[in-house]
Amino acid sequence: MNKKLIAVIIGIVALIAAAGAILFFVFNKEDSYRLLKLYEFEGTGLVSREGKGDITPYANMVLESGDKISLETGILTIQADEDKFIHLDEHTTIRLVASGTSANSKTQIELLDGGITSDIRNKLSVDSTYEINTPNSAMSVRGTVFYTFIYEIDGVKYTRVCCFEGEVETRLVYKDGTVSEETVSVLKGKEVIIYEDGTTTDYLYSEPQDIDYNTLPEEVLEELRDLIDNDGKDLSITSPEITRILEGPYNVTFTYNGNVFGTQTVDKGDIAQVPTLSPSLTGGWDFNFSEPIERDTTIEWLEEEV
Repeated sequence: MNKKLIAVIIGIVALIAAAGAILFFVFNKEDSYRLLKLYEFEGTGLVSREGKGDITPYANMVLESGDKISLETGILTIQADEDKFIHLDEHTTIRLVASGTSANSKTQIELLDGGITSDIRNKLSVDSTYEINTPNSAMSVRGTVFYTFIYEIDGVKYTRVCCFEGEVETRLVYKDGTVSEETVSVLKGKEVIIYEDGTTTDYLYSEPQDIDYNTLPEEVLEELRDLIDNDGKDLSITSPEITRILEGPYNVTFTYNGNVFGTQTVDKGDIAQVPTLSPSLTGGWDFNFSEPIERDTTIEWLEEEV
């Protein structure tokens, strides 16, 4: 009987120890858990995962580090932890790499095509990082709202970085993969454009420029307006300014030799009128007046070449 009693006691102790280990694991797992999911998705897209292939995305889908996420049409927002939101433009593909814990997070986004708006709502901890890499640049932040877009014109690759809140640190990435030690800070309301033409990688301008909001995609402007109106964000542009860009009316400015020759106010979708007077006897306006006006527009007079 004593032997049986001892065996029962040993078994109970073992069960208690096992239960304690399980509880320890669960609570530590909760402490180290990183939330990665499709916060919002409507439209057409794809999630490619190593070992599983292509997966049709859906709202609240749990993502894994290494996933390649593409949006063709519609809307797609990724949530990382509780306070990082990544909005994809249409026709955008990224690769998401995440490690660490929710309190000690390492988030890296490889932008393969298109554009993304990052909304980091809390300042990162000292040991946390949030980075975006493009073919010719790398950027890091401590907490901010900014837009990154890559595109190509005539074989030249460009990266555009617009900062709407906080500060973004950018670095050049050369063709051989090395990264410049020099950083260029992009402050609130400023933007930089980085180019790579096969031989040279550099900033298009010697210093950050004011953001040209009229050239931002409508979906990005709508996201910014939502952050202002619904989340109370104090961004580098106001909600009424965004509304005028999106809805009009628009200013059409006619220039001659760098000077303003005349202006018109045109409702969204309407066409500008050819000015009654011409600034010169030769030449013409460099514009197709049958095209509807969708943004503030500058039309230049071009002299005829002799």
